[in-house]
Amino acid sequence: MRRLRLVLLGFAALAAAPTAALAAPVDLRSDAFSENGRVTLGDLFDGAGAAASVVVAQGQPGQNLVLDAGRVQSFAHLRGLDWDNAKGIRRIIVQAGSGPASPAPAAAAVKRGRASQTLTFVHNLEAGDIVQAQDLSWSKTADAPLDAPSDPDAVIGKAARRPMREGAAVSMHDVVAPQVIKKDDIVSVVFNQGGIALTLQAKALDNAVPGQPLSVVNQVSKKVIQAVAVGPGQAVVGPEADQLKANARSSLSRLAQR
Repeated sequence: MRRLRLVLLGFAALAAAPTAALAAPVDLRSDAFSENGRVTLGDLFDGAGAAASVVVAQGQPGQNLVLDAGRVQSFAHLRGLDWDNAKGIRRIIVQAGSGPASPAPAAAAVKRGRASQTLTFVHNLEAGDIVQAQDLSWSKTADAPLDAPSDPDAVIGKAARRPMREGAAVSMHDVVAPQVIKKDDIVSVVFNQGGIALTLQAKALDNAVPGQPLSVVNQVSKKVIQAVAVGPGQAVVGPEADQLKANARSSLSRLAQR
């Protein structure tokens, strides 16, 4: 079970929320810190006023947090705070501790990783779990993988390929696109060549993510066909499938050479 969660009020809070016309403008702090793993609106925003003590997120003591800026903005609005996010920030990093020993940006748009830090998982994930912003934090580690992402957006929304342990460095090889085809699904299989497209309905014999080969069985002839998944309920065969397989082999070869 995931232990880190974004503490957001339910829809019942809308009834008690101030209207947009009464929302007070606030600015995102550039030095946001969480003490004992708890993040409040006052930790994130200057001018939070009476809402400063409202808890936005609860993590583990000593762990940096990565928050989804859109969800934070919506939650703040429910509490009467108007953050316009003019810079288009997508992720907010909140560092652990009571404050900086020396000036350092802590809450910012996550556009790239830090040279001295590596993206890590803040708790265990099971295979197939979808990676969320609150599952990640920046940590210092001397054991960063070669394909460590420099931007959390590269892995957020993807599925864990295998069980991941708390504190493990994030590797692009550890995540995959979420499954778009599940075993026993009825999928449309397309053969496309020279402007001619043929489609048949088949039953999936495997689970698959985009670009992954799978076996399907023709619903009419009962013949098993090797196809490649391309989207929800969709797969391809023929030259297009061969090209996707070649692209996948090339990517793995480049990774092995790094």
